[in-house]
Amino acid sequence: MEYINSHILERELKKGSAELLILSLVESRPRHGYEISKLIERRSEGAVRFNVASLYPLLYRLEKRGWIDGRWVEKAGQRRRRYYRLTPEGRKILAAQRRGWQAFAAAVNRIAGVEHA
Repeated sequence: MEYINSHILERELKKGSAELLILSLVESRPRHGYEISKLIERRSEGAVRFNVASLYPLLYRLEKRGWIDGRWVEKAGQRRRRYYRLTPEGRKILAAQRRGWQAFAAAVNRIAGVEHA
C-alpha cells in the first residue's frame, strides 16, 4: 500500500504554491493566462501543470484581492486576451510569500535530510 497518494500530494503542493508561481511570473511583465500556464509547465519541466478550470478562477481571485491587475488587449490577427500585471500590493505579497516559501523549504530539507546540489 502506498503511504501517500502522489496525485493528492501533487494537488496539495500545487494549491500551496499556485499564488507564488503566478505572482512571480507576472512580476517582470504582463502575461496572459495561457502564457502563464505554459511557462509554469515549461519551467517545471512538466512537473507542474495548471488546467484552465483551475488557473482562471485563481487569476480572478488574485485580481479581486488587488494583487494583480488585468486588462483586455486586442492585437491584429489574434484573439482578445486578458493580460495580468503585478500591482504594488501584489509585490508586497510576493515578497512575503517568497520569504515564507524559502523558510518552509529549508525546514523540510532539514527534516528530510535533503542536501542542496
